[in-house]
Amino acid sequence: MTAEGLAGPTEWGESVGVGPWPGSRPDDPRYDPALLAEGDRRNVVDRYRYWTVEAIVADLDRRRHAFHVAIENFGHDLNIGTVVRTANAFLAAEVHIVGRRRWNRRGAMVTDRYQHVRHHVDVAGLLAFAAAEALPVVGVDNHPGAVPLETAVLPERCVLLFGQEGPGLTPAAREAAAMTVSIAQFGSTRSINAGVAAGIAMHAWIRQHAAPGAAG
Repeated sequence: MTAEGLAGPTEWGESVGVGPWPGSRPDDPRYDPALLAEGDRRNVVDRYRYWTVEAIVADLDRRRHAFHVAIENFGHDLNIGTVVRTANAFLAAEVHIVGRRRWNRRGAMVTDRYQHVRHHVDVAGLLAFAAAEALPVVGVDNHPGAVPLETAVLPERCVLLFGQEGPGLTPAAREAAAMTVSIAQFGSTRSINAGVAAGIAMHAWIRQHAAPGAAG
């Protein structure tokens, strides 16, 4: 890769990341010559400074968690970028987009370069993938019969499935889910933002199955 996609100064006028590599350049194929020369302003943790995208993805692939994330996109949901970014933060195995292939990548903040994203035309396609991989589908939706996420035991290997903003899961997705969990709400709103719900559910999985000391 090249230095394309470097982030400039923040809204406060501060530069992010690191400048050019000081001193002699390291002889390591994981490092990007352009980043070593020009600096690395990307939104990556320090351990990946100056690394190529390919090297970062390869290292992430060694450590990815066993859960997948899927979101329905029949109405061009603008939350998908946020879901992808959060899935990258929690090191999900893959993100599955069900429905429309196109989605707004702005909210992903370039993290889709490091996160595996797969497309399925419909819920049946997602279910076929889940069945082939022996992954139970866990729907996340506030509807009658859902188990509170706060007390639910999530499978270690699973697909967390979210509906699009507004209507939530489609009937086909609800019927196919091995279990459905709901997020406790205490205010007046009927539902919470789909991107926020995805983050809450992913972190619930992390609390149950990921070792705290393994965080990057």
